[in-house]
Amino acid sequence: MGIKITETALRDAHQSLIATRMKIEHMLPIIEKMDKIGYHSLECWGGATFDSCLRFLNEDPWERLRKIKDKAKKTKLQMLLRGQNILGYRHYADDVVKYFVQKAVANGIDIIRIFDALNDPRNLEVAMKATKKEGGHAQGAFCYTISPFHDLEQFVRDAKGMVEAGADSICVKDMAGLLTPYAAYDLVKALKENVKVPIQLHTHYTSGVASMTYLKAIEAGCDVVDCAISPISMGTSQPPTEPLVATLQGTPYDTKYDLNLLSEIAEYFRPLREEYLTSGLMDPKVMGVDINTLLYQVPGGMLSNLVSQLKQAGKSEKFQEVLNEVPKVREELGYPPLVTPTSQIVGTQAVMNVIAGERYKMVPKETKALVKGEYGKTPAPISKDIVKKIIGDEEQITCRPADLIPPQLEEIKNEMKEYLEQDEDILSYALFPPVAKKFFEYRKAQKYKIDPDMVNYEDKVHPI
Repeated sequence: MGIKITETALRDAHQSLIATRMKIEHMLPIIEKMDKIGYHSLECWGGATFDSCLRFLNEDPWERLRKIKDKAKKTKLQMLLRGQNILGYRHYADDVVKYFVQKAVANGIDIIRIFDALNDPRNLEVAMKATKKEGGHAQGAFCYTISPFHDLEQFVRDAKGMVEAGADSICVKDMAGLLTPYAAYDLVKALKENVKVPIQLHTHYTSGVASMTYLKAIEAGCDVVDCAISPISMGTSQPPTEPLVATLQGTPYDTKYDLNLLSEIAEYFRPLREEYLTSGLMDPKVMGVDINTLLYQVPGGMLSNLVSQLKQAGKSEKFQEVLNEVPKVREELGYPPLVTPTSQIVGTQAVMNVIAGERYKMVPKETKALVKGEYGKTPAPISKDIVKKIIGDEEQITCRPADLIPPQLEEIKNEMKEYLEQDEDILSYALFPPVAKKFFEYRKAQKYKIDPDMVNYEDKVHPI
């Protein structure tokens, strides 16, 4: 049985390389050709695409999904969902999660990859059940990371728990490119021996080992891997699709994909890559190999954020000090995997500790929320001393955080009803209220040919 590939060109590849700025008009002309390959799926939605559509591209993310579905008649469409966070940066009420999943499937999504930044299974339950109820494929994902609390046994437990909760497949989500080839072999082998659903592997090329990692994972029995068409692959993106297809030809793992057709797809994306490089959207720096990822176990995007924060503070010379501080903060905060939003929380706290000259003298509200338990249960317990230092005598949350959030849907509907043009608008507003509101005003201005700069939004009047 040949290996299958999920193509990430329409989502994670451009999210990783050009900050999720690929427009729908750059996607549509090539989708019908991509649909002929026989991919396992096209990852095209979720992650940061939703926010980016509304905030930067003046696009309706729901309309984007419908347009892609209209072109991809045969290939399943896939999205990334942050569990109870949906596509935002905090937890939402269960009724919002269920409604979002319902609308995602209704608008064209077939496979929903569901993960939680802390690998807390309680934060996956509602999204997983909702996906199954709507007839979608629920893929449970755990974040791969390295710590004394993350080993083969723990990852196998994570996978078993997700299968028991109804997962149709399991994804190893290596968001930082930390998974090395032989570790991948051992992990996939252990998963295949313990769970009976397909195993998929997602990684990034940041550390330079990703293609080798895929090869060893495939030899261990991995069923599906995530790749990106070559012009938007490697660097902080995924391994390139075509070389893997060529490598596996004539073996038991042969994908049977048409290399000539893949070459035509690559030709389409090549001038787009040049356009992104020329405009500065794509930084050549993210295209290389960053060995710091393996040395410090820090994702590439997090490294660039640390550089940026220090530059803004005029403390660029403190970079090495901050790099040394990151693992200490991560340990003290319970060894969270470094993925959105925990990578930002750990990174920002490390920067503050170094700049202030005193550890935990300055503590952002997000660090307090993590320690309090508002994001869920950390992989390792947080020491009483650290808890006391960060939240004082406040009590920690031990239940599933969303159990404390009352239903939100009706309130949101009432709050944004003047902008409502489709049911999905409720969810856009629920996730990103100010950003969605601004987009709705832009959409209305376009519809009625109004100059948005001339509108008095407070009094709701404009010149004619």
